[in-house]
Amino acid sequence: MSQPAAEPRALDVVTGAFSYTGRFIARRLLADGRRVRTLTNHTRRPGTEDLLEKLEVEPLQFEDRARLRVALRGASTLYNTYWVRFPHGRLDFDRAVANTRTLLRAAAEAGVKRVVHISVSNPSLDSPLAYYAGKAQTEEAVKESGLSWGIVRPTLVFATGDILINNIAWMLRRMPVFGIPGDGQYRVQPVAAEDVADIAVWAGAQQENVTVDAAGPEIMTFAELVDQVCIAVNRRPRLVFMSPQMFILAGGLIGLATRDVVLTRQEVEGLMDELLVSNEPPRGARRLDDWLLANAAGIGASYASELSRHFRR
Repeated sequence: MSQPAAEPRALDVVTGAFSYTGRFIARRLLADGRRVRTLTNHTRRPGTEDLLEKLEVEPLQFEDRARLRVALRGASTLYNTYWVRFPHGRLDFDRAVANTRTLLRAAAEAGVKRVVHISVSNPSLDSPLAYYAGKAQTEEAVKESGLSWGIVRPTLVFATGDILINNIAWMLRRMPVFGIPGDGQYRVQPVAAEDVADIAVWAGAQQENVTVDAAGPEIMTFAELVDQVCIAVNRRPRLVFMSPQMFILAGGLIGLATRDVVLTRQEVEGLMDELLVSNEPPRGARRLDDWLLANAAGIGASYASELSRHFRR
């Protein structure tokens, strides 16, 4: 007697599954037995070798909506992590918002049932910071898409392969002084990338439209965060408290040496305005100090370049 054919695995699409947050969402979906397709233009990234043979890969081409529709066809849920940290070349925040709208239209036309959109904590259409205003515009686009939706707003995400905490550790390991903008007493709320992925997959399984923060269990000052990284790398250079303007200038000089953008003015202002803190009860459970101690040997061992990761082939 012939055996009945196995049920086909449900398909989800993740934009940027070889990038930072996207890789954790893809791994979480694969662990749940889902079939995962990614839309990406970058497949060769350190730390994602385990995903190469497990994912279906299609290009992320916003100029070709027909190709996007084909790549999205058959998907139950689209997990969208697409965004830009800062303008570069012809790509700015306005273009990133327009690209997001194109992606959402293609998803609706392809019959995708739900979108889970990765935003940022405390976005606002009225924000003077184009990064946060642009994120708010993409949330509006999600709500207007006609799709069932979940919006996830991470605070300060940490994990192996991150940019900010890794490069703080890199500088602490190598420099005689380390600059802190302002007095360092503004708060941050780190959240593990694995927790963000868990929350995103939870949002994908809901029936109703939801907007939730993804924040970890600890709230600390930025100076305390730097102190925790000092303990992990076992090095404590002299800490210098600087005006935001001087800090941005110093970051620009380090950027020239590393051929990268270390931290933008908008990121510094958002940090000091405590936009990386949630007003909701924390949904994440993993603690930054535990992660730092468990990964101390590798944190900051090499510099993580944003420009190399996204714009250089």
